[in-house]
Amino acid sequence: MTEENQTKPETDEAAADQQVQLRIEKVYLKDVSFESPKSPEVFTRQWQPNLSVDINTRATPLPDDRHEVILSITVRAQVDEDFLGFLVEVQQAGIFYIKNADPAQVSQIVGIACPTTLFPYARESVDSLVVKGGFPPIQLAQVNFEALYVKALQERQQKSQEQGAEKTTH
Repeated sequence: MTEENQTKPETDEAAADQQVQLRIEKVYLKDVSFESPKSPEVFTRQWQPNLSVDINTRATPLPDDRHEVILSITVRAQVDEDFLGFLVEVQQAGIFYIKNADPAQVSQIVGIACPTTLFPYARESVDSLVVKGGFPPIQLAQVNFEALYVKALQERQQKSQEQGAEKTTH
């Protein structure tokens, strides 16, 4: 019985050492831009803009199992077709430690978990800049990064299948 108790913790430790580990090391604002090219005229018009939101992510491997993940959000407020109320661009970034993950798992983590972590920071930055620019607050809706990741993965697979089909027919 004593031998059993002595070997079990080692086995548990070994299993814990092999589990995927994710740790947030740093969250920071990498780049930010706010433009209101038509001010002060924009403030004399009725404010009913057409908002467009673009969201992108990119990841860069760093030494020692670390990855920089950048979540970019661009919001354009068009009042008329040729009248831009404001343009906000935010790049919220983080350094994430990811250990014991195979390449597919790393791809999922940097494509889903990391942007999900960064999004609230980016959303707050966008809202703050818009309000400081003199405009009403913008509360960006929550984003399902898992659905976006799966969609992008499917599009890449479909594109590679189409390219493969083109090569066999030519």
